[in-house]
Parts: sequence; structure tokens; C-alpha cells
Amino acid sequence: MQIVKHELKEALISVVEALVPGEGGRAEFEIPKVPEHGDLAVTAAMPLAKKLKKSPRDIAESLKNALEKEFAFKKWVESMEIAGPGFLNIRLKLSARHQVIKEVLGQTNTYGFKAKRGEKVLVEFVSANPTGPLHVGHGRQGALGDAICNLFQTQGWDVHREFYYNDAGVQINTLALSTQMRAKGLKPGDSAWPTGENAAVYNGDYVADIARDYLAKKTVVSDDRSYTASGDLEDLESIREFAVAYLRREQDLDLKAFAVHFDEYYLESSLYTSGRVKQAVQSMINSGHTYEADGALWLRSTSYKDDKDRVMKKSDGTFTYFVPDVAYHLSKWERGFHKVVNIQGTDHHGTIARVRAGLQAASEVQNLGIPPSFPDYVLHTMVRVMRGGSEVKISKRAGSYVTLRDLIEWTSKDAVRFFFTSRKPDTEYVFDVDLALAQNNDNPVFYVQYAHARICSVLLKEQTDQSQSDLDEKGRMQKVIEVTKTFLATDLTPLDSVAAKTLTSQLARFPEVLSSSAENFAPHEISFYLRDLAGAYHSYYDAERILVEDMAIKNARLALVAATAQVIRNGLSVLGVSAPTHM
Repeated sequence: MQIVKHELKEALISVVEALVPGEGGRAEFEIPKVPEHGDLAVTAAMPLAKKLKKSPRDIAESLKNALEKEFAFKKWVESMEIAGPGFLNIRLKLSARHQVIKEVLGQTNTYGFKAKRGEKVLVEFVSANPTGPLHVGHGRQGALGDAICNLFQTQGWDVHREFYYNDAGVQINTLALSTQMRAKGLKPGDSAWPTGENAAVYNGDYVADIARDYLAKKTVVSDDRSYTASGDLEDLESIREFAVAYLRREQDLDLKAFAVHFDEYYLESSLYTSGRVKQAVQSMINSGHTYEADGALWLRSTSYKDDKDRVMKKSDGTFTYFVPDVAYHLSKWERGFHKVVNIQGTDHHGTIARVRAGLQAASEVQNLGIPPSFPDYVLHTMVRVMRGGSEVKISKRAGSYVTLRDLIEWTSKDAVRFFFTSRKPDTEYVFDVDLALAQNNDNPVFYVQYAHARICSVLLKEQTDQSQSDLDEKGRMQKVIEVTKTFLATDLTPLDSVAAKTLTSQLARFPEVLSSSAENFAPHEISFYLRDLAGAYHSYYDAERILVEDMAIKNARLALVAATAQVIRNGLSVLGVSAPTHM
């Protein structure tokens, strides 16, 4: 269908340009909201009517007459009709509908993808402080971030995944002190253990694990560092280094279980040791948009549409947290990433304006040309977890929250990934553990995966001989891929039923869904689409028997469902979810 739409659009542009010079580039097709209205719609008559001082229906009639003479329209279009105030509804020939099946079978796992565009994008996500295990909020961020990266890759971007973590500051000192107390034999509940809502201490069992391994002088290795404990109870710096390395390794294990990887881990401490924070502050001062008041240094961020000015350096000489963020984003820009997406919790909403203000001030001085909207943000709400009808709030391992690994162990990586990408990021989300385990149509990931497995069962039943019945999952998938390739030259003429047309129309939507999802940072659009596609397949399966006696009909139907399985695989891959061949 991509080829069909491309040829039709070229013809539409040519006709509109001939009608009103300079307007051809704006010509677009729309997908009718009501399928009965056709496959494509042209709405150009309304805006062109003002320029030509004619009624939209008259313009639509002119467009229709001109388009009917175009070769592409003769080749692919069955009929056109004018509707409403001047809509031009287009119905495609069966051969045009069938083209999408051929495209899927020919392009397989790249169907819907765009060519490399020669541009790169940096997506920063998770970015958890190394002070404890990853919680379910980090999990939602990991699922969203990885899916958004995958979406950008489908649109031809060169994607760089980055994890920024604060390895300096008050929280790290709290971690070191908590580990030191545990190493000295203290524990929560002891009279000497700090208590209260604001107590500067971490109570989780994981701190005791760190202390035990520190005393044992163990070596821990994470993706970005290795450290051997000294075992010295009074060496707080050694305790700090070991604890950070230990928790980085723990987070690595969490991310591995979640099948999320990063290209780079960026340390907050490096912003200070490299002088980037100092340089960023000096640039903001040189911009003339700072001033001193009440013993503090302020950024006049109201000059850049912030609701109030912001403190940069407090009276005690320490920087507020948005200052290193400005330095960090200057680093991103200077590394050549002029498209940047930050995925963070909604609690970061207040930092957006001040970070952008700081970047604008520094950009003016350094003549960097950073746009006011840089960087982009995707903010997500936190996650509530329900199990057995009750909310789960505490994990013994973490001390005060449910960890990502808890959720994966209770359900599965696939369920957590799909569920976390099934809603808009900024909407409240309740993760229902019982629903994630249910093997019925109420469980969306099961519903989609079952559709794929059901198709694979049909394909393998028809094409696999008895000697191959004991294939493992990898072998079954390889056989499905081999079988799929055999249908590329199949005659699809028998696919003329309403159910077949409906399923084929869903396949044709996939490239546009990919494009829209990437543009809007909206992987939930993919999960919605996959449920629609699975529903269309289940309806088709119920309406038409696939393995019939007539070979021409059977092969055409097998080609259609093989293409459907391929698109389900492609969509699930974007979300980081597997596509099993049997369930």
C-alpha cells in the first residue's frame, strides 16, 4: 500500500499544482474515520475554494475529473465520489488492497520503516540515582524510553540511548552513611538508627547486602565501573564508591531482566571534574541574565518565559540542581545531538522552563543556536501496583517501594513492557498483577500474542512435516519465517470478502501508525493498533476457514495471515515484547 499511496499522492500533487500553482506540496490524503466512506479521502477542495472563489463541491468536481485521467488513479482506484461539503472519497481496487500483503511479505521485519535520514537523536531515560533498586516508575520509564528509541529507528534516525545518573550529592552521602551503619552492626529498629519521615537513611535489606559484601572485601563489576571494597569501616569514601558500584550492578541486572540496554552512562560527577558546570555558569553570567540577591546568584529565567526567576547558586556556595542539568544539555548539543528527548517523571515538570532558560542564556553567549524548545520532554506519572485486589506498596528488598524486578518476577518481562506502554505516559496507571497473569482476552498482551501464536499454528500445521513437530521455539520461529517467504508470489485474487478487506486495511495502517507514534512520542498508539489488528485477525479466523481444499483460496488466505503475523511481530518488537509461536 505504501507504493500505491506514493503513486496516488504524486498524481494528486500534480493535479492540485496545475489547479492552483504553489499549493501542490500541501496535498494530502486522509483516512476516513468511517470505513464505509472509502479507503482514502481528499479534503483539498475546502482550502482551495477560497483561493479560487468557487464552491468546494465545484473544486472537488474539478479534482475528480482531473484525477480520473491520471495513470496511477486508473491503475489503483475503483471509484471516487463527492460527499458532504466537498470531500472526495476514494475506493481502491482489490489489486491495490492486495499490494500491502505483498509489501509485508517482501519487506518482512522492515515493513513500515523509512530510509536512513542521516540524523541522530539522543534519548535519555531511566537515569536512576544509584541509591537503590529500580522501582516500578523506573520500569515505566524504561519501557517508554526503549519503545520510543525503537520508533525513532523505524523512522530512519540514528538513535543514542543514554543513562544519566547522579553519582554525587546528598543522596549518595546518605547511602554511604546507611551502609556504614549496617556494616557496624546497626539496623532499622535499633535505638541508634535514625527514624522519622525525613530521616537521612535507607532502610531496605539491600543496604545490609552491600555492607556484608563490603566487609568481605568483594569486587563488583557493572557496565561502566569496577570496584574492590577495602573493608575499612571508617573509610567513608571507599564505602561510597563500593555502594555506588554495587547498586549500579544491581540496576544492570534489573535492566538486563527488562531487556533494556544503553549506549552510554553519563556521570553527573564528570560535569564538575571536567569543568562543564563552571563553564555553563560563566556563560549564563556573561549573558547578562543573572543577578545577585539575598546572598545568592539568580538566573533571570523570566526573560525566557519562566514564571519566576531561579536561584543558581545558594548562599552556602552550592549549586541548585538545575545548573548541572544545563551543563549536561550543553554537552548533548556539543556532542552533535540537536534532537534530544528526555523521559522523566511528572515531578520534573517544574525544571523544564528553567533548564531551557539556562540553555538559551548560555547559547546566546556561545552562539550555539539552540532552539527555545530544546530539549523535548516526555513526562510520565508514577505507577500503582494491585495484586489480589489490594494495592502493593512495599518491597522488603527495597524497604519502601515495589521494585521493577519484583514486577517482572511476579508476571513477565513481556507483560510489564506491554502494560507500561499501553497508556499515554501522562495518565495515571494501575498495574494489575492478576490481569497480567490472566490467559484470556481481557489481558491485552495475551490477546495480541495469542493471535500471533494462532497464526503460527496454522502456518506450521500446513507446512511442517511430522519429523519437525518437536522443534523448539527458535526452530519454530525460523520455520514460520521460511514459510512466510513462500507466499510472496501467491495470487491474492481470492481475497475479496469483507473480513479479508478489513484485515488487509489494518495491515495498511501500520506505516502511518509507526510515523505518528514516533512523531508524538506515543508508543501507546502501537499497543492500541496491535489490539485492533489482533481483533481483526480473530474476526477473520472466525469468519473464514483457512485450510480449505481449494489450493488457490487456501494459499491466498495463508498469505494474508502470514502477513498479519509478520506485522504483529514488527509491532511487538517496537515495544520490546516477544512474539511466541505457541502458547
